[in-house]
Amino acid sequence: MSTTFTVNDMTCNHCAGVITKAVKDVDANAKVDIAVAEKRVVIDSTLPAQEFAEAIAEAGYTPVAA
Repeated sequence: MSTTFTVNDMTCNHCAGVITKAVKDVDANAKVDIAVAEKRVVIDSTLPAQEFAEAIAEAGYTPVAA
């Protein structure tokens, strides 16, 4: 199952790394595809999107379901 978020406050590769770590802390097996320029985070996992949204928010970013 694929989940897509728009993260408008993600501005650089460091941000992408922080978000990737937050996602992997929830599901180490998740596939994370981040496009910084498009401010898009795509996560392939069997876990609910809400768990990833909460983890990204706790990391200091504002995920919006896309």
